[in-house]
Amino acid sequence: MEPLKKTEPDNKEIFHIPSTSPRPEISAVITCYFEESSINEFYSRLSSTLKSTGRSYEIIFVNDGSNDGTFRILKEIYDADGSVAAVIDLFRNSGQAAAITSGLEYARGDIILLMDSDLQLSPEDLPLLLAEYDKGNDIVAGYRENRKDHIRRIIPSKIANIIMRKVAKHNLRDFGCTFKLVNSKLVKAFDFGPCNPIQISCVISKASLVSEVPVNHHPRKYGKSGWTFWKLYSYNIDNFVRFSEIPFQIMGVACFAVALAFLIRLATVYLFPFNILKVVTTGLILNVLVFCFLVTLVMLVAIGEFTIRNFIMLSRQPSYVVKTVFHRLSEHNDNRV
Repeated sequence: MEPLKKTEPDNKEIFHIPSTSPRPEISAVITCYFEESSINEFYSRLSSTLKSTGRSYEIIFVNDGSNDGTFRILKEIYDADGSVAAVIDLFRNSGQAAAITSGLEYARGDIILLMDSDLQLSPEDLPLLLAEYDKGNDIVAGYRENRKDHIRRIIPSKIANIIMRKVAKHNLRDFGCTFKLVNSKLVKAFDFGPCNPIQISCVISKASLVSEVPVNHHPRKYGKSGWTFWKLYSYNIDNFVRFSEIPFQIMGVACFAVALAFLIRLATVYLFPFNILKVVTTGLILNVLVFCFLVTLVMLVAIGEFTIRNFIMLSRQPSYVVKTVFHRLSEHNDNRV
């Protein structure tokens, strides 16, 4: 069937194919970045695993700006398999959160399955997550029990996990593992879009029933990761800013405690025959000044990050721009996530 082409005001090309498929139980949103060599194997394994669950499903692929043959292969898969509901091509690499967000626009399922297509995670582990989800959990996250990444990826990831535990208010082991099942009602509540990309830690923070299961992790055989050191650093700063009220609250309490101690010292000097720190040396004063300067500098950096990110958000700059979408239009699409 010849697709119907529609160009929206933002010049995004959408190719619709009429469909009568009912609302699926699972919407798999899969992000791809330079996966020309792995995408066919991944699709075959994912599709086989989804079929084995006996549940209705749809697959949504997002090409995150890779300029190899990834999008061409995704289009071929889309043409051959009606269960592939959409294939989305972004103008440039925009990051995992942005790519997931663009795919969520076309997801109709009750359960959102998130996963990368680089074959570092095994689609065959999906039944483990589904079994845990069926116990009544709102979110089930996989965690990489024996992670196979380089140490320069693991260390920033561990730092991110510490920060995201504070944001999410859940002590998950591995927030960075993309393999997750999420109740679509949670996702819809945030109204994610180009100017408000998904923050999985914020989604998790609104769920009370969260569980995790160990999943297999493999060395990356094909393509290249979109996570550079600076992207990981930016991701950590972003999450730090999201719970920025906590550091400021801690600083407020610390300042109050120091001020109280100072008042107590003054009182002991004039009212009691003993005092705290009888001799305040210039060296001690210098050390205190240097410490206060460094703490002040860190807080100013945090305030600067907070201000800049608020400016970017208020200026409504999109985190991603969609170039082309191939999508199976259905009468049920009013229920998009």
